[in-house]
Parts: sequence; C-alpha cells; structure tokens
Amino acid sequence: METKIREANQLPMYNIECNFKGYDPATLMSETAKLRKLITKRGTLEMLVPLCCTSEAVRHKEFRMLLKGFSSKTLALRLKELEKGGILRRQAYNEIPPRVEYQLTPKGQELVEAVINLIQWMRKWSRSKS
Repeated sequence: METKIREANQLPMYNIECNFKGYDPATLMSETAKLRKLITKRGTLEMLVPLCCTSEAVRHKEFRMLLKGFSSKTLALRLKELEKGGILRRQAYNEIPPRVEYQLTPKGQELVEAVINLIQWMRKWSRSKS
C-alpha cells in the first residue's frame, strides 16, 4: 500500500470535484474566526432575516418589535457593528420623533444569501440519515 504525502497547504478532499488547491488552511481558519465573530453574536442573524425578505428599508422600531427578548442596548450594538462591517446602511432622518432605517448593502446581501444557502444545506442533511 502506498502512502500519500500531502502538501502542507492542501486539504484532504471528500469530493474530487471540490478544489481547494492553493488555499492555506491556516488562512482559512483565521478567516473562519473573523466570520464567526461577526455572525455568531446574539441577535446578529436574527437582524438580517427581516432585511433579506424585503428590498425596502427596515425601521429601528420594526427591529424592536420583531426581536423580542433582545434589549435595546443589544439591538443598537449589533446594528452598529453590522453598519461598521459594511453589512448594513443606516439612514437617520431629522424628524420628531426620530426615524432611523436600515438596508442591506451589496456585501450584506451576499452574506444573507450565503446564510440562506447554509440553512438550505442544514435542512437537506437534517432530513437524511447520513
């Protein structure tokens, strides 16, 4: 039996059609950590759901109504982080009472599409026995 020697930067392949050649595992792990820090904070994914279902802006008060169980502080913090990360665009209006609206940026739209693909993957494989 012949022993195969893998290059240091090559990942083992489950499917030969899947090609990660040229990717460095250490870099991928670092990028995974950045992604996890962005999307796994409490409330982050839940905030993206109302935005993925519409092309219209979502008002701050709509987030508060939809996200029961999240404090106003947590909601404000997450929205600020998503805006800083280029995921959301914030528009504040100089009105009384104040009105603030959020929309996905193109970067945010791609993130939501990726999350939906992960959800579809989860649904597919949670139904099977494999």
